[in-house]
Amino acid sequence: MLIGKKEPVSWLIAGLGNPGEEYAETRHNAGFQVAEALAEDVGARFWKTECGARTARGRLAGEEVLFALPQSFMNTSGGPVSKLCREYGVAPDRLVVIHDELDIPAGTIRVKFGGGHAGHNGLRSLCDKLGTRDWYRVRIGIGRPPGRMPVADFVLKSPRGEEADLFNQAVQEGARAVPYLMEHGLAETQARFN
Repeated sequence: MLIGKKEPVSWLIAGLGNPGEEYAETRHNAGFQVAEALAEDVGARFWKTECGARTARGRLAGEEVLFALPQSFMNTSGGPVSKLCREYGVAPDRLVVIHDELDIPAGTIRVKFGGGHAGHNGLRSLCDKLGTRDWYRVRIGIGRPPGRMPVADFVLKSPRGEEADLFNQAVQEGARAVPYLMEHGLAETQARFN
């Protein structure tokens, strides 16, 4: 583990999204919603802002973790996350990034380690700022936009009706997958959740 400037944590759990009430329930904020659910489950509160992210500290799966919600908007999430990794001495292989994913059907999730950014600007920013693509990803499926709807319009809208049910199902699955990953490792987590 790297040595940081703050009391170290075992894991950094970063949910990606956009700050502000207008984005709170949108598809693009799936990562925020999962991280918030995890923090709530362990009684951790997002009361502090550091390195450009709202943070909460708590114990998850028997480990000391830092939950983070970057406040720099999705496309520049890499800055706050990389700063937190340095400050808390978290190596990239102890980083879990939770984000929305167009190429996964709504209502489902996929867990993986490493990979590219597939045009996801939040992931591109992380790749650039961390200097590596090797960290854990919990990908929350939101599906593709209907018809010719632009992707940006789709991800920045709140799902409705059956789509909302599927979205909430995926958020709940994501919140179950993170501690399972920490306890059981990647292969078992993929076998159970992918």
